[in-house]
Amino acid sequence: MGLLKRITRSRVVQESLGLCVAGYLRLVHRTNRLVMEPPDAYDRIGPMMPVIAAMWHGQHFMIHFAKRPQDPAASLVSRSGDGEFNAIALRHLGIRAIRGSGARGRDIRKKGGAAAMRGMLRALSGGEMVVMTADIPKIARVCGAGIVTLGQLSGRPIVPVAVVTSRRIDFKSWDRASIGLPFGRGAIVLGEPIAVPRDADTDTLETLRVRVERELDRVHARAYALVGATDPGAHLAASGEADHLAGSARP
Repeated sequence: MGLLKRITRSRVVQESLGLCVAGYLRLVHRTNRLVMEPPDAYDRIGPMMPVIAAMWHGQHFMIHFAKRPQDPAASLVSRSGDGEFNAIALRHLGIRAIRGSGARGRDIRKKGGAAAMRGMLRALSGGEMVVMTADIPKIARVCGAGIVTLGQLSGRPIVPVAVVTSRRIDFKSWDRASIGLPFGRGAIVLGEPIAVPRDADTDTLETLRVRVERELDRVHARAYALVGATDPGAHLAASGEADHLAGSARP
């Protein structure tokens, strides 16, 4: 590991970075004029708490804008070095981190997926909302089975969420991550809650997986439209689905 990487992954540096990120996101939140769609979303979804808030991976900086102050929340964060300062930033924003991620062709125990699933189930049973990216690891805008499985095992509804600001930086990363800038307009769009029956069979689970995927695409398209923009990651859905199907076809 190089010197720069060792420095940036030291505890002191990561604590400082996490605190700075949290402070910056608070500034963005305070200085953007936010609208919510539908306007009565909290009235409808509040009684369903705790819910599973679904997001696309590139939204992980902005999603906390949609959280009500009174709702305890936990978020799934990877065990990677980058995930560490994300977890610290979330802590400063009042969101508990559950460490782990899904695995695609890799050892799920190493990635912490099984432990993370148990942690999310405990969080939901204890009254915490769980925030989770829906994408298959490294395949943007393709919903994996994990979030649907969590909905089935927990009995809690899945609510697709998109948060967009008019002034922002759109990165050219695999997930087209986006981070808002201060002094603009913002939109928070909450999708229709999706319930997963505990006795759902394989076909039903696949149908609901596709429904989560399409609802996430819809709320993102609508959120960008509300701030007068086009979703820069919209094209990723088609390419990601092609990659997913190609990977599934391999022996």
